[in-house]
Amino acid sequence: MDAVRPLVLHRARLLGRDAPVDVALRDGRISAIGAAADAGPGVDVVDLDGRLVLPGLWDQHTHLTQWALARGRLDVSGAVSAAHAVALVAERLATHPPAAGRPLVGLGFRDGTWPDEPSAALLDAVAGDVPVVLVSGDLHCAWVSSAGLRMFGVAQHPTGVLRETEWMPLMGALDHVPDATQDALVADALRAAAARGVVGVVDLEIADNVAVWRRRAATGDPAVRVRAGVWPTYLDRVVAEELATGDRLAGPRVTQGPLKVIVDGSLNTRTAWCHDPYPGVEGALARGVLNVPADELVPLLRHAHAHGLRCAVHAIGDAANALVLDAFAASGARGSVEHAQLLDPADVARFAELGLTASVQPAHLPDDRDVADRHWAGRTDRAFPFASLHAAGVPLALGSDAPVAPLDPWLAVDAAVRRTGDDRPAWHPEQAIDVVTALASSVDGQPLGLRVGGPADLVVLDDDPVAAAATPGALRGTRVAATLVAGAWSHTAL
Repeated sequence: MDAVRPLVLHRARLLGRDAPVDVALRDGRISAIGAAADAGPGVDVVDLDGRLVLPGLWDQHTHLTQWALARGRLDVSGAVSAAHAVALVAERLATHPPAAGRPLVGLGFRDGTWPDEPSAALLDAVAGDVPVVLVSGDLHCAWVSSAGLRMFGVAQHPTGVLRETEWMPLMGALDHVPDATQDALVADALRAAAARGVVGVVDLEIADNVAVWRRRAATGDPAVRVRAGVWPTYLDRVVAEELATGDRLAGPRVTQGPLKVIVDGSLNTRTAWCHDPYPGVEGALARGVLNVPADELVPLLRHAHAHGLRCAVHAIGDAANALVLDAFAASGARGSVEHAQLLDPADVARFAELGLTASVQPAHLPDDRDVADRHWAGRTDRAFPFASLHAAGVPLALGSDAPVAPLDPWLAVDAAVRRTGDDRPAWHPEQAIDVVTALASSVDGQPLGLRVGGPADLVVLDDDPVAAAATPGALRGTRVAATLVAGAWSHTAL
């Protein structure tokens, strides 16, 4: 990358300051804050005319390849029944059929509240020999036509709805496209993220992310910083290369991320592992699915911790969260619990005691409130417990889990503050957090007021999100004027 010229952001407004100031950026850091700071020969000056400047926003949980592909896939998130989803498929096949030999892929269905059951036969009726694969909004299952099942090498299936361990090994095949195509789509998705004020993402794609991101960085730096997570399948490689979390992996913007482990399933799929059974579900799956038991999880976390890796452990149900907290305590590992959607009140304090971060995705809340009311009835007062975690001193880290929710931090901030995504009243408003807390949970530990010596990863806003929080839905439309990473423009509309 070419050297970045020193820059002064003239007449910038900072949170907590009444009068505009100048913010000087040099060598990738904030070098000065004050009147006419650091201006001089060889320094670019951009007049912000009183626009608000904040630390740039991070999305702490993404699946970037899947998100990049999802941006061009059929959106079935609005389907209110299996029949509705089939109608959307039929419309797409009639207007924009896939190329010969390629599947029609859709994303986003949530069947947890549907009045009818999805089946391969329903898709076959409109798709015939065209493979159709509809991936659920939580990514934990897929609804597949008979031709789609044959494409995956599945000879027979009673319903065509593949859940958890039936689906997860097949997901990568669906996402396989030529490297150059995949990389171009990811680069475009990251430029779009930068336009929403994002300066960094944690990529937890199910892939050999060391190889993937070295390949991508060889053709140029991504628009934002990337922390590339590692899955247990690829852990030996990371350990062999002595890569610890935070180590540079490729170029100046790509670093090694955490170990990612999925302990249970999800709410919509009714596989999140809970203390109480799901209504109407009997047998071995009544309480959900435990993918990684304690006797496997503890040594895995201990091994990762011994080699300098933080751990990001997926736990949605309350029983899964309790088990994961026990495993962190037993292993001495550090890191985050990903999702933490349903918690026993006693476990909230344990997060703080263990020094763990709650990596949460608030935009899931408006998507999941109805299915939670049905399948977690009587327990929703402790679902998505952002206020309880914050009050206990637990650091929150906001993300999207894209493509489960769009890679847009303003959707997360809005959902965390309003606890609704439509015109309905807030869902358990006692668990809402204020907008300043939500913003502070989105900037990777940086002070919202900026500091000299801090990274020059910044967002320039046309709107004031603190003021916007008073108007329902306004946060979602927050206008981003510019984004800088290490003092260089990654997006600008100035």
